[in-house]
Amino acid sequence: MHVDLDTLATALYVKIDDELKASPQLNPYRPKVGITPQITDAELITVAVLQVLLGHHKENRWIRAAGKAIGHLFPYLPKQPG
Repeated sequence: MHVDLDTLATALYVKIDDELKASPQLNPYRPKVGITPQITDAELITVAVLQVLLGHHKENRWIRAAGKAIGHLFPYLPKQPG
């Protein structure tokens, strides 16, 4: 199952990243100083879309499942807020 999910996640990420680059008005303004984000906008949107496609309605369950299912594809996955 990982091979199919990996392919889907990769294709989805490439499409989202290309769309964000082609439409700069979709990118929020980020100041040059401050905390550097640990995850890109394309990665975050990809993870959110995969959550919906895989049918995870509860965020805390998705966060646990994402680490196992797609954690190897993303260098950082957001944790559950305190």
